[in-house]
Amino acid sequence: MTIGFISHPDCARHEMGSGHPECPARLGAIEDRMIASGLHSVLRHYDAPLATRQQLRRVHRPEYVDHIFESAPSDGLAWIDPDTAMNPHTLAAALRAAGAAVHGVDLVMRNETSTVFCCVRPPGHHAERARAMGFCFFNNVAVGAAHALAMHKLERVAIVDFDVHHGNGTEDIFRREPRVMLCSTFQHPFYPFSGAGNMPGHIINVPLAAGSSGGAFAQAVEERWLPALEEFRPQLILISAGFDAHVEDDMAGLALTEPDYAWVTSQIRSVAERHAQGRIVSILEGGYALSALGRSVAAHLQALL
Repeated sequence: MTIGFISHPDCARHEMGSGHPECPARLGAIEDRMIASGLHSVLRHYDAPLATRQQLRRVHRPEYVDHIFESAPSDGLAWIDPDTAMNPHTLAAALRAAGAAVHGVDLVMRNETSTVFCCVRPPGHHAERARAMGFCFFNNVAVGAAHALAMHKLERVAIVDFDVHHGNGTEDIFRREPRVMLCSTFQHPFYPFSGAGNMPGHIINVPLAAGSSGGAFAQAVEERWLPALEEFRPQLILISAGFDAHVEDDMAGLALTEPDYAWVTSQIRSVAERHAQGRIVSILEGGYALSALGRSVAAHLQALL
């Protein structure tokens, strides 16, 4: 099986200042690990296109999309949120990141490849309908899911999110859209301090206490995610692939390791093979310990293979 690998040089030009954890070196760490592990040569490489305003407006309010376009600075940094800033290259990077999700959906729906990994930044799952936050501008995975519904006429799309932070933006966008199931695990209480309340049946949130390791994570997946996904029978699965729950990532407090990411990926792949003709589009979210990030992405892709 060949995996499509979507990225673009523009994604490495977005910077938010010296010392910011969401940095261009994240993509370099992944690329280096792909080469060292031998994965680079078995991936089918694609350039991420620019998302269109129409694609963005399926999940974001038009005035919000306009605001992000208008906020792009010609030099220096423009702060959109206390920890989320734009430099002169950010808009292009954000459009490429969202465009990668759209292109990934098109690739798997055309059967050009059954699985895709979008190696892009900035991340997206904190971006709400009308709010940038948590290093995110446009909600990449949501843009991809909405494209699948609108252009490929799918009726059931699942999003699986194993980032250490709750994907509040994805939940905000699809809370009233039963055609999209969201299954997520995240550390709680922790930024963005959401996700633990009552949710409609197509939102499966499983908060994990600080210090939780692979056993608690596997229990959440086996007891909550997998039964819901089996009943939902998704025609396509998108992954918000955050690797900041890794034990080496000191920005959070969970304790996953590479085998945990490989295991959950294999579980997702099994569901996709039963119900979605194997179609999976995985999109990079968090992960800030560079060596752990590279190793975790390699484990994720090896499990997809």
